[in-house]
Amino acid sequence: MRISQLAERTGVPATTLRFYESAGLLPAERAPAGYRRYGEDARERLAFIGPAKHLGLPLEEIAELLGVWESGACKEVKADLRPRIAARIADAECRTAELTAFTAALRRSLEHLDALPDRSSRCDPQCAFLAPGAVPVTLTPPAAAHAGAERWRTAPVACSLTGDGLAERAGQWQRVLGGASREEFEGGVRLVLPAGRAGVIAALAAEQECCPFFDFRLHLDGPVLRLEVRAPAEAAAELAELFTPAA
Repeated sequence: MRISQLAERTGVPATTLRFYESAGLLPAERAPAGYRRYGEDARERLAFIGPAKHLGLPLEEIAELLGVWESGACKEVKADLRPRIAARIADAECRTAELTAFTAALRRSLEHLDALPDRSSRCDPQCAFLAPGAVPVTLTPPAAAHAGAERWRTAPVACSLTGDGLAERAGQWQRVLGGASREEFEGGVRLVLPAGRAGVIAALAAEQECCPFFDFRLHLDGPVLRLEVRAPAEAAAELAELFTPAA
C-alpha cells in the first residue's frame, strides 16, 4: 500500500510515517516511480510503536524492542519491556513529587498574598508577594532521569497525538495562554502570565511525553509566571503554532 493509504488506515500522519522510516522503525520499499510501498506488516509495526510511545519510550528504545518483537517470543518482549516501564514509573513519581512541592509553594504564596493589607500606597520590599523565606520557584518538567536533562535536544520531532487528541491539546494551550505577553529568543519563546495559571500550565507541561522535543521551564515570580518553551530548530513551526497566544 502507498503512504497515503497507510496513513488513512492507521490514523498516523504521513509526516510521522516518513519520520519513522528515517529512524529505522518502519521500513518501506520503493516503487519504480519512487513512491513508498508498505506491506500489511506495517500496520502491525505501527500498532506496536504507538503504545510504546504512549509509555514515554524514546525511539531508540522502541527500535530495540521492535528487534525483540520481530525475532523473539512474547515472553522475551515482556522481559525486555518490564524494566523500561519500571524506569518510567520511577520517573513519573519524581515528577509527581516535584509538582506536589510546586503546588505547596503556590499555596503558601497565595496564603501570604491574602494576608497582606490592602494599602493605597505603592508596594515596597516589606510586602513581598512570596511567603516569608520563600524564593522564586522554578519547575522544569519532565526530565527523564535515565535519558538526561537535555533529552528534548535529541528527541524526535514527532507527536504521538493525532486527530482530535492533537486538536484538543492545542486548544488547551491556547486557552491557558490567552492574554499572555510573548517574546521570542534564540531557540524558544518566553511568555508572561498571571501566577494563578501556574497549576494548569504545570500539569500540561508535565504531559510532555506526547511531544518530547519541547523543553518547559516555569518560574514563579511573585504575581506572575514566566514560562519558557524551547525546541530544536526543526520544530520551529510546532513551537510557533502551539505557543502563540490567540489575538
